[in-house]
Amino acid sequence: MNIPNFLSLMRIILVPVFVIFLIQAAYDKALITFVAAGLTDALDGTLARLLKCQTVLGAYLDPIADKFLLVTSFVALAVYGLIPGWLAVIVISRDLIILLGIAILTLMSVSYEIRPAIVGKVTTALQILTVFFALLYKAVPHNFSYNWIIGLCWATALFTIISGLVYIQRGIRILNKSASEEAKK
Repeated sequence: MNIPNFLSLMRIILVPVFVIFLIQAAYDKALITFVAAGLTDALDGTLARLLKCQTVLGAYLDPIADKFLLVTSFVALAVYGLIPGWLAVIVISRDLIILLGIAILTLMSVSYEIRPAIVGKVTTALQILTVFFALLYKAVPHNFSYNWIIGLCWATALFTIISGLVYIQRGIRILNKSASEEAKK
């Protein structure tokens, strides 16, 4: 067990803590927990590269921890009415479609390389910001309207849909390339 993998495990452990704070309506503690989990995400990849201790376990553990944190956050925030339910459905549907595509490629023994698209990185950033600001809105006294968070939710939905379509297009392209190579044999 190396430090980056430990940090990914810590992120997974922080998810139920985050949910418990939401259940208790302790939004300030939920926000702090979410930020702490986000910091472990930033640190694990950086340390893995700097310390040259990238592992196969880490290659699986890091994205699993990320998805666990974000999917749980969107479900919990939607359940507690902090974000619209339709946004949680869009975010989770995109992730399930991507997982289904990976499963299909794997079952068909098609080799592929997963590289994040720029739109996918923007999507992830928007999803994180949506969770952060929804929690911040509840945790800190303010005079702001909730409408700007709804605007952020729409931007997040738009980019989530676009990135989902980009990944679907990539998957189809990989399948078509594999089929044409198979036909040549």
